[in-house]
Amino acid sequence: MDLKKEGNEQSNEDHSLITETGSSFRDSVSSIDSKGKRIWIYPSKPSGRYHRARLWVGYFFLAFYLILPFLKMNGQPFVLFDIINRKFIIFGTIWWPHDFYLIAIGLLSLAVFIVLFTAVFGRIWCGWGCPQLIVMELVYRKIEYWIEGDAGKQKALNSQHLDASKFLKKVAKHSIFLVIAFFLNSVFLSYIFSMDSVLHIITHSPSVHPGEFLAVIVLTLAFYLNYSWFREQACTYVCPYGRLQSVLLDKNSIVVGYDFKRGEPRAKLQQGKVAEGNGSCVDCGYCVRVCPTGIDIRDGIQLECVGCTNCIDACDKIMDKTNQPRGLIRYTSETNIVEGKKFKLTPRLIFYAIVLTALLTLFSVLLLKRSDVEATILRARGSTFIVKDNGNIVNIFSMKLMNKTFIEKTLEFRTLDHHGVFDFPGVKKLVLKPNALLEGTFLLEIAPAELKKTNNRVAIGIYCDGKLIDKVTTTFSEPK
Repeated sequence: MDLKKEGNEQSNEDHSLITETGSSFRDSVSSIDSKGKRIWIYPSKPSGRYHRARLWVGYFFLAFYLILPFLKMNGQPFVLFDIINRKFIIFGTIWWPHDFYLIAIGLLSLAVFIVLFTAVFGRIWCGWGCPQLIVMELVYRKIEYWIEGDAGKQKALNSQHLDASKFLKKVAKHSIFLVIAFFLNSVFLSYIFSMDSVLHIITHSPSVHPGEFLAVIVLTLAFYLNYSWFREQACTYVCPYGRLQSVLLDKNSIVVGYDFKRGEPRAKLQQGKVAEGNGSCVDCGYCVRVCPTGIDIRDGIQLECVGCTNCIDACDKIMDKTNQPRGLIRYTSETNIVEGKKFKLTPRLIFYAIVLTALLTLFSVLLLKRSDVEATILRARGSTFIVKDNGNIVNIFSMKLMNKTFIEKTLEFRTLDHHGVFDFPGVKKLVLKPNALLEGTFLLEIAPAELKKTNNRVAIGIYCDGKLIDKVTTTFSEPK
C-alpha cells in the first residue's frame, strides 16, 4: 500500500484547482479558470462496485436504444416519432394529432414524475440512465483510455510536441469517435424516419435524398463534437434538468454526498494512520481526480454533480486502505448527515404524489376509452333534407374515418337511437385500410315518426366485426 504515492499523483495544477474550488466553488464553475478559459477535465479511470453496476445498467440501456428501431409489429416500426408527418408509434400503437390530448396528459404526467423522482432521489437519473453520460463515460471515455491511457498519460500526450506517435493516436481516436457518432446518429434518426428509411438514405446517392442526407451529416458532426469536445459542458450549461435540481432538491433528497461530520477536519496520514482528533478524510484528492466534471464533492452538492458515483468508489478504496468503514461519501441526504435522520415523506412529496396519481388515473381512463377508429361525421355543408316518395327524410353527411391500427377494418354504421337506413353511394363494403384516412359522404334515411323536432340529435355507432368501436352524435334535419 502506497497511499502517499497515490495521493500525490495529482499535479500541482490539480491541487490548486482543489484549493480554488474549495474556497469559491459556488461562485465559479469547476471547468473554467479565473480568466474565463476552459479547464480541460482529465478524470482518472473509475473502478469499484458502483462503477460495475453502472456498466451493466448503462450497456443495457445502450443495447435497448440500438435494438429498438429494428423491431417491427405488423410491418411497422415498434417505436417511431415521425414529427414531419405528425405520426407517432409507441410500442406498436399508432398516435395521431387527434390523440394530442392524451400525449399532452402523458407528457405532463412524465414531468410531474420527474419532479417527484428528483425530489426524492436527486440526480440518480443523470448518473445511471442519462444517454449523454452513458455514451460519454461508457463508450467514448473507454475508447480514450484504451488509445491514450489514463488521465496522466492523456495530459502528457496533449502537452507534448506533435510526433508520429501522437499523430497516429489522435487520428485513430477521432476516426473511431466519428464512426461511432455516425452510427449513433443513424440510430437516432431511425426513431424519426424509421430504420428502413435511414438505411435507404445512407446507402444511396445524396442526390436521391439531399435534405435527409444533409441532416445525417450535420447531426453526425453534432454528435461527434458533443462527445469529443463539448463533453461535461452539455450537463453543466445546456441540460435544463441540471438547472432545475436547485429548486427540486431539498435537505431530504437522496444525493451523492460527503459526510463532513465524519470527515472533518481533513489531514494527511501520519505514519500510515489517521491521527487522533482528525476526521476520516485523508485529503488525498482521489474523489476529485475521478470526477468527470472536475468538482470536489467535499464542498457539498453542486450544479455540476451528475451523480455518477465515481467519487463513492474512489473514497471507499481509500477507506479500505486506511482500515476505516466505507461510506464517507455515499448516497445520503443533508438531513441524514446533520441530524442522523432517515428519509421521510414531506407535505411537498405527498402533494406531488397526489397530482401524479390523479394524472395517471385520468390518462389510464382516457387511454381505455380510446378507439381504434377515429370518426368525424357532420351534415354536408350547404345541404338540406330530402323527402322521399314514401315520406321518409334523407340527410346527406360527410365523414372522415381514421384507422389508428395496422389492421384492415371492415366497418358498419348503425343508428343507436333511431331506426335509420344508411346508403354509401358507389360503395358496397366500407373498408378502412391500415393506418389510413377515408373521406366520403353517405345518406341517412329516417321515418318522420322517429323524429320529434326540427334538429334531431342522432347517435351513430361504428361497428367492426359486430363490436361497437366508436360512437358519434350529429344533427338530423327535417321539415318544420
